[in-house]
Amino acid sequence: MVVRFIRGRGPGKRRPASGAAVNASCPVTQLRNDASVASHLPWPPAPGPGFLFFMIDLNCDMGELEDAQHEADLMQYITSANIACGGHAGDEATMERTTRLALERGVHIGAHPGYPDRANFGRLEISMPSSEIARTVCDQIERLEAVVRRLGGEIAHVKPHGALYNVAVRNAEVARAIGNGVAQWNQRVPIFGLAASPMLDVWREMGLSVRGEAFADRRYEPDGTLRSRKFADALITDPAEAAAQAVRLAREGHAQTICVHGDTPGAVGILKACREALLYG
Repeated sequence: MVVRFIRGRGPGKRRPASGAAVNASCPVTQLRNDASVASHLPWPPAPGPGFLFFMIDLNCDMGELEDAQHEADLMQYITSANIACGGHAGDEATMERTTRLALERGVHIGAHPGYPDRANFGRLEISMPSSEIARTVCDQIERLEAVVRRLGGEIAHVKPHGALYNVAVRNAEVARAIGNGVAQWNQRVPIFGLAASPMLDVWREMGLSVRGEAFADRRYEPDGTLRSRKFADALITDPAEAAAQAVRLAREGHAQTICVHGDTPGAVGILKACREALLYG
């Protein structure tokens, strides 16, 4: 998690400080008086009750590209990696490579299942029965889990990919099918979904744990959904603009994790700017 300390309780008394990753057992987002994670941080060494902090996860969709160096560069700035597990992209070799990188850097590992449509990178809606959606979601997670466990890790969350994610935002049946697929595998692991959207309500009603997600590198429509990639301005590729959006979304408090896509042009620079802004901005 990205952790930011603020000195003082009221406006005009803020002082940005250092940050680091903390254990996933901590709540993902908080704003409170607490010294419980201070030992993880170089500054301040022992904050008293006058310090506030918030924590937010910074995630990236990975294991989708052949460029291993690009993925290693991305991994420097994130706290969670959503690893493609054979549906829209990825195979055993890319899953192993990305998992090893995550384990080396202490980055949380997530499964990133999508429509089984490699030709379109899982970004086009496919008409599938709910039972088939649930089955492919579960199968993809299990495929990644076999690799992760062999390397000594564990899957910490699930995030649907592309069109499957976006359809589930507005289609409760698809959201429920995703939830069923996750529950068939492990009903205790949280699912990432669009913050403040109905998909999260569907999963909560199923008794599943959820994490609201926001996007630093995507523009939003007035209704809170993501602008379609068919529009030229759907992506935010300017690092300063993306970082400002990340900070705004974190402060709004609806999201517990913020995403930058690994295939967004300039993704490494965007992630670097977002991390620095979340820590110090």
